[in-house]
Formats: sequence, C-alpha cells, structure tokens
Amino acid sequence: MLVQDRSTPKIPKAQNNRTLPTLPSNTRFSEPKNLDFSTWVSENFYRIVAIILLIATVAALFFLRNVGDTAALLCFESQTQQLEKIDFPQINWNSIEPIIDKSTPYANFRSEKWIVVSVSHYPTDSLRNLAKIKGWQVLAVGNSKTPPDWNLKGTIYLSLEQQAKLGFRVVDFLPYDSYVRKTVGYLFAIQHGAKKIFDADDRGDVIDNDIGKHFDVELIGEDARQEVILQYTHENPNRTVVNPYIHFGQRSVWPRGLPLENVGEIEHEEYYTEIFGGKQFIQQGISNGLPDVDSVFYFTRKPGLEAFDIRFDEHAPKVAFPQGIMVPVNSFNTIYHSSAFWGLMLPVSVSTMASDVLRGYWAQRLLWEIGGYVVVYPPTVHRYDRIEAYPFSDEKDLHVNVGRLVKFLVQWRSEKHRLFEKILELSYAMAEERFWTERDVKFTAAWLQDLLAVQYQQPRLMSLELDRQRASIGHGDRKEFVPQKLPSVHLGVEEIGTVNYEIGNLIRWRKNFGNMVLIMFCDGPIERTALEWRLLYGRIFKTVIMLSEQKNLDLAVEEGHLDLLYKHLPSIFNRYTSAEGFLFLRDDTILNYWNLLQADKGKLWITHKVSGSWTSVNTEGKSDWFAKQAELVRQVISSMPVHFQVNYKASVTSDWSLSICNSEVFYIPRNFIADFIDLVNLVGDLDIHHKVAIPMFFLAMDSPQNFDPVFNTMAYNQKPSTNSSSFYSPEAPAIHPWNVSTEQDFIKLIRVMAAGDPLLMELV
Repeated sequence: MLVQDRSTPKIPKAQNNRTLPTLPSNTRFSEPKNLDFSTWVSENFYRIVAIILLIATVAALFFLRNVGDTAALLCFESQTQQLEKIDFPQINWNSIEPIIDKSTPYANFRSEKWIVVSVSHYPTDSLRNLAKIKGWQVLAVGNSKTPPDWNLKGTIYLSLEQQAKLGFRVVDFLPYDSYVRKTVGYLFAIQHGAKKIFDADDRGDVIDNDIGKHFDVELIGEDARQEVILQYTHENPNRTVVNPYIHFGQRSVWPRGLPLENVGEIEHEEYYTEIFGGKQFIQQGISNGLPDVDSVFYFTRKPGLEAFDIRFDEHAPKVAFPQGIMVPVNSFNTIYHSSAFWGLMLPVSVSTMASDVLRGYWAQRLLWEIGGYVVVYPPTVHRYDRIEAYPFSDEKDLHVNVGRLVKFLVQWRSEKHRLFEKILELSYAMAEERFWTERDVKFTAAWLQDLLAVQYQQPRLMSLELDRQRASIGHGDRKEFVPQKLPSVHLGVEEIGTVNYEIGNLIRWRKNFGNMVLIMFCDGPIERTALEWRLLYGRIFKTVIMLSEQKNLDLAVEEGHLDLLYKHLPSIFNRYTSAEGFLFLRDDTILNYWNLLQADKGKLWITHKVSGSWTSVNTEGKSDWFAKQAELVRQVISSMPVHFQVNYKASVTSDWSLSICNSEVFYIPRNFIADFIDLVNLVGDLDIHHKVAIPMFFLAMDSPQNFDPVFNTMAYNQKPSTNSSSFYSPEAPAIHPWNVSTEQDFIKLIRVMAAGDPLLMELV
C-alpha cells in the first residue's frame, strides 16, 4: 500500500499580551486574586470548552462502540482511509481534440506495418537487419541513455525532445530512462497509419528476415491464411495459465511471467481442440537462442559463462488460448493487430521487467471482451545472449503478484457498454487490488484519450464466452499433437529413449498429487533454497507454500513460527478449499514422493511408528517443561467433545503420559480438516508446542490403527545430518535428517534423488 507523506500543520502558540502587575518594592505579597465566579469563567472559558468537547468525544465513542452502531463507528474511524481513496478518472469521451503531427518531418508519411523498438545504445546489427525487412517501417524510440547523435538510415528516430513536442498526454507519466517510452512510439505509428505493429527489441534477428513467413500478418482479405488453429482445451476449469514452451519442445524452460507455482507443470496436453483463425489480434512469437526467461531461470540454469542457445521445435503448430486460460506475453517478439492496439500500453508504476508481462495479462483479459484471442507461434526470432542478466529485484512485481493477478483477471467482470470504459474500469480495479498504483489509472486515462486523439476507432464488444455453459468436448473434437522432446543440453543432460517412461512416471505422480498442497517449513537460509524447494516439489504438487521464521515477499515465503506453527495451518486450509489434502514437510526431511503412490489419501499419515520421531514421556511427579506441557494437554482434553476424548483416551491411557512427535512430515486429508481446525480453536491461547499439539490432534481425530502406514519405513537417524549418499535410500518414503543450505547441497540432493526420478537431473 502506498502512503503519502503528509505534514501536520503547526499551530502557533497563543501570545499572552496581558501586562503583569508591578509590585511595589516594599510589598512582600502579591495582591489577592478576585474570586468572583463570572470573572473566573471568563478567564478560563477556552479551557472549559476544550474539556467539555473532550468529554463529549469520549462519551460519543463509548456510546457507538457499546450500542453496536457499526456503520457510525466505521465512518468515524475511516477518515484516514478516505485520504487514500483512488479517484476514478472522469473523461468526456466526446470532447477529445485531434492530435496532429506538426513537429516532425514525417507529418505526411503513412505506413500500415511498423516495427517499434526502444534504443539505449548505437544501432546493433540486429536492428540494422530489422531495418532491411521489406514493407515494414522501423520506429526507434529513444530515452535518456540513448546517444545524442543516434541515427540509422531508413529508420524513424524519436528523441526525448521530439517525443515531448508530439502533444501526447502519456508523455507526462513516462520515466526518462526506460523502454516503456515505447508507448509514445505506438501512438506515433497509429497516428501515421499503422494497421499492424511488431513489438520488437534491438537484439533479435527475425528468422529468414521475413515476418510474414512466421506470423499471420493478414487476418482478412486475399493474403489471409484461411485455416484452423490448435487450441488448448478449457476442460479443466482450475487451469488459468500455461507454459507454451512445452508445446514447442522445451518442457524444462519457462517464460518470464509464468507464476513460479506453475513451473513444475511440465506434462504436455493430452489433446487439443480447434478454432477458426482470424481473431488472433495478439500474436506472440517464440525466440530461439535466449528465449524470454526470468532471472530465476537465468541464474539457476546458467552453465557458467557460456551463452544460452536454446532451440524450440520450428515445425510445431501455432497454438491458441481459449477464454479462461492465459499465457505470458512480452514486448520484444509480438505482433499487435489494430483491433488490439489499445493493449499496447506499458504500465509505468511497476518494476521494469514486470511492465510488459502485466500488460500482456491485462490485455488478454480485455481481448476476450471483443472475441479476440492470443496465439503463440513457433520460433520467429533468434535472440543473442549477451550474458548480461538483470537483478531479481527488477522482477519483484512478477514473482509476488502475477499468480494472484491471473486469478483476479479471470474472475473480473464489467457491466460497461463500451470497450474503453471497460479498460479504464479494469485499470482502476487493478489499482484497488494493488497490482499497480493510481499513477497507472491516470496513465490509462491519458492513453485512451491519446488513442482517440490520433483517430483510433475502438472495437465493438462481443458477448463473453466465459459466462456461457461450456460444451463438452467429444472424441471427434479432440485433436492430438505430441510435442517433441528436444535435447536439453543447456541443462546438462542429453535425453535418451527412456524419457517417455520417465515422463509417464511424472504424469502419474502429478495426477496422484496434483490436488494436494505441500506446506514446507524452512529452517535453512530461504534466500538460497526457497526457489529450489519450490522447483523440486512444485512439479508434483498442486502448489508449494513456503513458511519460515522470516517473511520474504520477493520469494513468496510466508512468516510462521515453528513452536506454534499448527495455529497457522487453518488459514492455509481455508485458502485452498478445493485441495484434497495437505502434506506438511520440514526442510531437514526429504520426501521421496514416488513411494507415496499407494498411500490412502483419505487417511491420516504421520510418523507414529518411527522410533526417534514419535516418543512418549512419563511426566508423573515432574515439574519440567514436559510436565507443564502435559498439564496444558489435560486442559484441552477435558474441554474436547466426546468423540475427540474417546479417540484420544483409547490411545493414551495415562493422564501423565505425554506424546511427543517431531512432526517432520505428516498429512491431513480433506475429510479431517474441519476436525483439525476445531482442535486448534480448542487450544486457543494456550502455549502448547507444535511437537505436542500435532500428536494430540492426530490421536484425537482418529485411532492410530487407522493411520496409513506409509511413513513407517522412512529412513530416520537422530544424529546430525552428514548428507551421506550411503544413508539416502530411494526406496524409503522419506529421509531424515538431510541438510540443504546452499546450491551445492541442493545439487547433491538432486543427484541422489535422481535414482527415483531421473528427470530431476534437468534441475541441475
């Protein structure tokens, strides 16, 4: 939440101008004061009024709180919140004056096809090649880093000074040193006749130097390709975003902007549907060499100083995305048709590397309102890896917010009757949800007015398919395409014939655990291990919730204190109401998920048969920590409903016996979640330790003979971890202890776990 600095006006002190009485030099005492009541009141009038007002205010507050007048109280208490309210821009759409180019030599120039790039350095070889593509006009947009004598024959260049003279409202919002100044270039191109805009950068070569060979440049007319396009299915209503790189042969690479919780979803589509072409108003190309990857991929997959040279399947068919499913879209290999020009706006209040991705998701949602869709194409550009990575902080708005943004956009609805009104309403809603700030709301208003000022015609609205009853997909409508599995040499592994078997295993594990939430508590350094844990287990489970003593927003790690961690679990349970179960794991315990397939997901799992993990302590006659915990347990047991008491006392026959479980790993199925939450509420404010509460809860929820025995055979050692490969066993369901605190520790772990899941070698 953004907070404005507000200075409190200083109230000048009242000046007392009364003349003090002068005492005679021979007088020892001052004159007696006048005790007349009216005089006293007049002299103290302001003090009396202040005291009365103070008493009245306190009485009013007390009255409001006690009579339950919630509305009045909230009104009183929300005065400061009113100061933070975002104002909705008021626009008179019918009074926008045209903006005509009067300041550049290109006032009378027109072209239908434009390539817009941002330039910060002298022209690159790639930019020179772009300028040679026939039929396309290159527009280079400068910023404060651009050399003052920048020039390239055949290219239109807009310096900062020229941009300021164009008269566009958006200029007032743009940073001086950022590629988001391309927004000015988009408006300039539209003003000068653009019908198609290729959003590009200056370090990518269009393959064969032919844009029309790869993209659908024409959607109507004789030159248009009249063909059907493969489309992802909408059969799974819970799927809202996909990794398109899998379709093009690279399942272990993910694009910038893909939520990290979706990185582990690497299985390909079982089948597709088809859609008629013609409304693919946004066309995203794939880049060979250095594809659009985030800093997490770049820093964790980089083979030393060697440049990336990743290749995708050039023969894979282009693929479309139905309403309800989104895909990351960037700003350096994308074609926008005129019906989607409104979606070119690059936000200004978010981090640099998040701007085009947030724009892409925002535009996709609005594209559904006019019946359009995004299509991703096989390799169209080769980008060269200059081995110049950008810091993780430049992507902070991606890794923290993008997953939540996608869910928000899919659920968002608008009752407005014109597209531009819907666009402004969505930008306002996104500011209220803190995906960007009020600055981008004002920026959107300026952008829309500038579009109308350059004579852009907003498209007509179409009915939203999301709100219709989806037809079931029959066998005749299912279209199969099996993506290639291209060699992942860049990840240090050459794939061989067994990969089909390995992928089959991964799909089986994902189907079995794909609706199970993994809750992981990290004692180790989260800045070195959180992403690695999420990559390891995120491939298998629905999502991975990371908890630690220290919160880290950049890494999506939540705060949780181990001593009372069970009290934090209900909030996670309520967050994932559709999950079939929750598996808890500490980071000093390794989970061999391939050995859990036979476990009953409707039963409780815990280490009650593992010596060293689960123990009983006799507290009779003692006064130590165990005795105090036992007393608290007795208090809770005495307040339990009958079914909990019966279960617990059937297992623990002595009031002095205290069950202790280190709780390295346990599982709670959906059918026991309500019981677990009830038990947490029974504990209330009592300071019962996590190691005591968990076994108490499990024994109260069900009889140990009904627990699934899956963890009975885990490899358990009470001695400190040595990370010995001889201790690790791929046949055990879990391993404890195992220490992971560095990237080298993680690599060693992956190599030993590869005995059970060979595809893990792609993570190192």
